Amino acid sequence: MPEAAGPLSRYTVLDLTRVRSGPTCVRQLADYGAKVIKIEMPPALDEGDPMGGPREGSDFQNLHRNKRGLTLNLKSPEGVALLKKLAETADVVVENFRPDVKTRLGIDYESLAKVNPRLVYASISGFGQDGPYAARPGFDQIAQGMGGLMSITGLPGQGPVRVGIPVADLCAGIFASQGIMIALLEREVSGKGQWVQSSLLQAQAFMLDFQASRWLMEGQVAKQAGNNHPTSIPTGVFQTSDGYMNIAASGNRIWERCAKALGRDDLLADQRFKTNGGRSQHRDALNAAIEETTRSNTTAHWVNALNEAGVPCGPIYRIDEMFADPQVKHLGIATTLDDGKRSATYVGQPIALSRTPARIVSHPPELGEHTDEILRELGYSQAEINDLRARQVV
Repeated sequence: MPEAAGPLSRYTVLDLTRVRSGPTCVRQLADYGAKVIKIEMPPALDEGDPMGGPREGSDFQNLHRNKRGLTLNLKSPEGVALLKKLAETADVVVENFRPDVKTRLGIDYESLAKVNPRLVYASISGFGQDGPYAARPGFDQIAQGMGGLMSITGLPGQGPVRVGIPVADLCAGIFASQGIMIALLEREVSGKGQWVQSSLLQAQAFMLDFQASRWLMEGQVAKQAGNNHPTSIPTGVFQTSDGYMNIAASGNRIWERCAKALGRDDLLADQRFKTNGGRSQHRDALNAAIEETTRSNTTAHWVNALNEAGVPCGPIYRIDEMFADPQVKHLGIATTLDDGKRSATYVGQPIALSRTPARIVSHPPELGEHTDEILRELGYSQAEINDLRARQVV
């Protein structure tokens, strides 16, 4: 496997994660060069990733690039002992078991910190490591519902609607990776590791952002607003002659530029729309008037006209159209790796670093692909490795 030289290349990460939130966390580290060892059950004991789809599928492949693969039976004492041997020199362990599982296996933070006090140990769960819901199984859509997101998503009166991506899973993983990097920075001062925790429920509650603060500070419970922004008006979806577009024209100055670019000076003269408060009160009438105009021409026409006037707007793409957009291509979010054996295109990182950017240097490992290599690095002989395989320890 090529070395993923990068800002995190001095760190070794033991990846015990499955499904999505945990692999998302580890991917953030792997793409910036961390030496990741993905640990899975031996082939005869492996039950597959229940939500990750087939190993050769696009979902699994996109989550597990830039890793080496090791099989290890953590239900056996020898397997646990081998993990502790790996942990002696590792920097980070990431897991997303149910909270009680790691303790039962003897691979919890306290157990591994005894063999390496500098270890940063990250746990991602559905609801937290303790508390009344700690033992419950976590699932993205459950967190979306309990975290308040589904109550404000969708059209007014439609009933709860899930978001089209596993946003709680993804954010919990990203926040955990941020916590890991904070802990690694702090370790440079204290010399000590610590336990980093994140959960789907916490991540989803945090992601409510201004909607959460509206309740906490003002006592306002947000409702479904559909495609209309709850506070910036007019902001929403408008039909054109060949599709739909977004327009965001909040504030008096941008609203004036928008109306002029649409050729609707009459809307500026309308007393109902003179102020932000008035535009909010008469939102439906204003949106209908705007859409009466936007339906007279194409999305491309209005996107060009409004952008020239300095009004935030844009087309509403399907996913294939998004990747075909020239700006998206310029940003390089779709990253192709051709190592001479296979070629695949992955979703790249959204963070640009001028000297040490993220790199995708290897395709996801086959199950246990690097087991022998990693064990030899630990000092095992081939005979010892063969014996471990025969007894399904690895």
